[in-house]
Amino acid sequence: MDQPDPTDNLRGRLYWLMGLRVVAVTLLLGLSLAFQIAKGEIVVFFYALIVLTYAITIAYAVVLRSLTSPSGLLRCASFQLGTDLLLETALVGETGGVESPFSALYVITVALASLILRRRGGLVMTGVAVLLFGLVAGIQWSGVLASGGWFPPGRLSMAETLHMFGLHGLALVMVGLLSGELAEQLRRTGQSLLEKERGLHRLQAFHQNVVQSISSGLFTTDQEGRITSFNRAAQEATGLSWEMAANRLWWEVFNWQQGDLFGQDPATMISPYRFEAEGRKADGSRLVLGLTLSPLTESGVQTGLVGVFKDLTQIRDMEEEMRRREWLATLGEMSAGMAHEIRNPLAALAAAMQMLRKDLSLEETNARLMDIAVRETARLDAIITEFLLYARPPALNLKECDLNALLAETLDLVRHEAQSRENLTLTVRPGAGPMVAQVDPDQVKQVFWNLSVNAFQAMPTGGCLTIETGRRRVGSGARSGDVIEVTFQDRGEGIKKDALDKIFLPFFTTKKGGSGLGLAAVHRIVDLHGGWIRVESQEGRGTCFVVCLPVAASAGPRLWHESREPWSREPWKRS
Repeated sequence: MDQPDPTDNLRGRLYWLMGLRVVAVTLLLGLSLAFQIAKGEIVVFFYALIVLTYAITIAYAVVLRSLTSPSGLLRCASFQLGTDLLLETALVGETGGVESPFSALYVITVALASLILRRRGGLVMTGVAVLLFGLVAGIQWSGVLASGGWFPPGRLSMAETLHMFGLHGLALVMVGLLSGELAEQLRRTGQSLLEKERGLHRLQAFHQNVVQSISSGLFTTDQEGRITSFNRAAQEATGLSWEMAANRLWWEVFNWQQGDLFGQDPATMISPYRFEAEGRKADGSRLVLGLTLSPLTESGVQTGLVGVFKDLTQIRDMEEEMRRREWLATLGEMSAGMAHEIRNPLAALAAAMQMLRKDLSLEETNARLMDIAVRETARLDAIITEFLLYARPPALNLKECDLNALLAETLDLVRHEAQSRENLTLTVRPGAGPMVAQVDPDQVKQVFWNLSVNAFQAMPTGGCLTIETGRRRVGSGARSGDVIEVTFQDRGEGIKKDALDKIFLPFFTTKKGGSGLGLAAVHRIVDLHGGWIRVESQEGRGTCFVVCLPVAASAGPRLWHESREPWSREPWKRS
């Protein structure tokens, strides 16, 4: 919190004093002057005093603008109050001395001096006021200036004059002491309030820093469930700024339906409620949250809700990936053994059928059936060979390659495939500059080929395949690095939602005559490079595969899976 400037505070009190002086002179002297005129008297002194007061007030205002230091302002305040006492003394002496009705102006000036100059300054002005009033009483009693028309002698005796002086002096002293004490208490109270306000602001700032610094997302709501606060971690997790989240229903921020989460109204809950749910970020990507929702109470009355959550998306992705890897490892070991056992008798069967076809004279129908048997035997042997290559992936021959160049070489064959079919177009958008990474060029070309052919097969009536490359940085700190993304986006039939989790499993296929090993091989090759694949699809709108390959060959799969960012594009919404 900004510290209040004592100079500005004192300057404000001086402006207030000047305004009060003008008002007091205008009212008191103006009314007295009006009474005198009503009596047919012209009092030049009143005219002169009013004009003089206005003139010095204007002079004070001009001088005050040039003063910047507290000491200069204090001297200006003391000079103004001292001048006021002198003018009041002249007015009191001219209007009856100790009997003057204007002697009460001393009390006002003393009180103002205590408020502006604090206790010490107020006591000094009290002493000056008593001395000046005593001087008026002495001059009036002695009649020293009576011959010049100033301070005419009064009607009181010496004893009465001393009595009046004593009463007025005692009143001034009491006012000075009391106003000084009140001014001191006011100062201490103001200082105490200022310190408490500073402490409150420090506490609020500390609380705000804690809320904004914690790694967990945190939000609060009102009784209707509308967001009233949304910390930095919550904004990063959801992709929503505070302005976008404010005053929205909290379950809508996570793209949830209230009825899907609760069996009761959240506004009536009396204990914390913990759950895990999947929603969507602002960009449409997957968001898995573990949320604890608690009632927010004030004086025993529930005023809203407070929610604390953690982003579990990467953890759930890793768990799914680990389950898939464990399953594939187990399946690979078991299937590799079975494939070996099947391949030997299959080879013998194929050889026997070949010999029979040569040695026997078969009818046309039987010969055609024998050809089918031989051909299917060869196809089965090819499937087993392909699976054995998948189950026992070769060692990578890593080289520093430009992925744009590898893609261009592969696309020469892909374009030939596209030209052989009707209504198929291919659009390539390579990223700016070379996309250099440590990869096995033959294996990466196989990935590009498989994904391109799959995209063509997903568009039996024609369509457009768009391939893009780009570079981005993932992770943070020591666990960060650059990856190259290659995107294959088609406008085909799309993949059913219940099949998305199975498309990389061996032997799973949705195509007639497919082996189910193409995407499984793609996944294995990318995984061996320490990369990953993202896929999103919608039936009837198309599919988008994103291959992410680390630039550095030393980056292992664990690093990239821990630091990867969820792919957030929705290809079917793009033009």
